[in-house]
Amino acid sequence: MANHKSSLKRIRANATKRLRNRYQAKTTRTFVKRLRASVDKKSGQELLPKVISMLDRLAKKNVIHKNKAANNKSKLTKFVNGLK
Repeated sequence: MANHKSSLKRIRANATKRLRNRYQAKTTRTFVKRLRASVDKKSGQELLPKVISMLDRLAKKNVIHKNKAANNKSKLTKFVNGLK
């Protein structure tokens, strides 16, 4: 166990950030699944900007890699454009 005050604080802060990152990543994955499950173009187009924003936020905070976010956004946009 760490002995310094600053390292104890860092451990607490890391635990808090880890929980927040996991929550945001899980929420984003849920929304991606919800978007992929959409069957009509209207609902897909309504959900797409929200999902893209969530992916950008995760990439900005280095929860996911920026290229993974870009790939997901590209594939989801292609999917929504293919809906009828």
